[in-house]
Formats: sequence, structure tokens, C-alpha cells
Amino acid sequence: MDNPLGEFLRARREQVQPEEVGIRRVGLRRVPGLRREEVAMLAGISSDYYLRLEQGRDRNPSVQVLDALAEVLRLDADTTDYLIGLAQERSHNAPKPKPAEVPDSILELIDGWPNNPAYVQNKYTDVLAVNALATALTPNYRVGANLLRAIFLDPAERQLRRDWENLTEDGVAALRAEVGADVDDPRLMELVGELSVRSARFRQLWARHDVRPRRGRLKPLNHPEVGNIDLRSDKLPIPGTDGLTLVVFHAVPGSPDAEKLALLGSLTAPQPTREL
Repeated sequence: MDNPLGEFLRARREQVQPEEVGIRRVGLRRVPGLRREEVAMLAGISSDYYLRLEQGRDRNPSVQVLDALAEVLRLDADTTDYLIGLAQERSHNAPKPKPAEVPDSILELIDGWPNNPAYVQNKYTDVLAVNALATALTPNYRVGANLLRAIFLDPAERQLRRDWENLTEDGVAALRAEVGADVDDPRLMELVGELSVRSARFRQLWARHDVRPRRGRLKPLNHPEVGNIDLRSDKLPIPGTDGLTLVVFHAVPGSPDAEKLALLGSLTAPQPTREL
């Protein structure tokens, strides 16, 4: 991206309505959200300076200016940190990180969980390790799959995910949070390019520039084998790795969901061989 800071500012000001910041709407407004001069006035900077920021002619505003803009644009703490990161000078000669490897201890851990679906993903949502019960939830929990691509492009995922609309919003916002200011990352550009071409929903969400770190959530599923099942998911960063996350599911103990998860485990468990 040639001007990530300007693109972010433009997208976010279009989402703030004048009434939200105390500006009375008068007559016809030809732009969605706030006008540039309104953002500049509220942030206490000149209109010309703000225009230079959006156009990429000034890419190093002070933290004080960024904090003022964040307040006008009604950004939360995570999104403000993202904004500040976009404005920081980045080295184009930084060494490329080595491909992330899942520690053996994590592989042993998830393989030893017969009652908890679990997998490991990187910041692009590529699956790097998975246990059998997770694959029983969806075939897209498999090594080599990209979960964001699957959720947007695989019709079976839309049928499985009862909260598909919210899930897609959170997934795109989490991707931005994970990559941070490294918007020129080749792997990111490849993934965003493919999904932008193939999914109108993704294009719409990516253009919003929402930023939300990946957090645990309730997973309401409509599974073809056991019907509706609600699972809690926890996302645990793996220390000492390049952005790897361990995702583990569980059902509330003693609940019907726990019974369904146990049933799913029994359906997918390897059958003992009979001696002749």
C-alpha cells in the first residue's frame, strides 16, 4: 500500500457521523461521515495539514496529533495503537522472519486432548497443527488450510457458522490487528488480494479498517453430525514464536453441548481392530 495512513484516516472518518461529535447536520452532505476540515478543526490542526496526511504528503505526524485524531475518530485503545504504528518509520531492509514452527511440546499437548478440539494458527490464520477432534468440527481445521479463506469462500463454512456475519467482521478486524503496520507484507497482500477479488463481503469489511485483537469467543455451530452445539474458544499466544496462537475449544461441563462434543469424539475415534 502506498499510503496506509491516509487510507486508514479516510476510511475511519467516513464512519463517524457529525452528530456523534457535536456537529449539527445542515443541508445536503456529499460525503459520508465527517468532512476533512471538520476532522482538522476538532483535532486542533490545520485543514491543509490534515489534507497532507490523507494524501500521503506528510507521513510522520507526532503522537500528540495522532492521539487528537484518534479521539475525533472515536478510536478505542487497540485501534489507536494501530494508527500510531502506521505512522512510524519502517525499514524496508528488515530481515524476513523465518517460517514459524510449532513447538514439539504444543504438538504433544493438543494430541493428548481427546475431549478438546484444538489447533495452532499463525497471524494469517494458516493452520499449522491440529488434533483429530478439531478436524471433526470442520474439514477446514487441517494443516495447510487458511481459515479466513475458508470462512469467506467455502459455502459449507457459512452453513456451519451460525454467527457467520459477526465471525467475518471479527476475522477481518483481527487480521489487521495481527499484521499491524506491516501492510506491505507479501503474504498479507496475497491473501487480501485473493479475498478481495473473490468475496464482496471481504472487500466491504477490509475497506472499513476495523482493528480488533483476536480474542476468545463463543462458537455457535450447526454441525451436520450433532446439530446445534455451542463451544467456548480460547486463543492463547505461544511465547517464543512469530505470532503463533493456540486455539482450544471446550463445552460447559455437564451441558448438552458437552454431551454432543463427547458424541462427536466417539464418532471420530479410531475403532480397535478385532483379533481373528
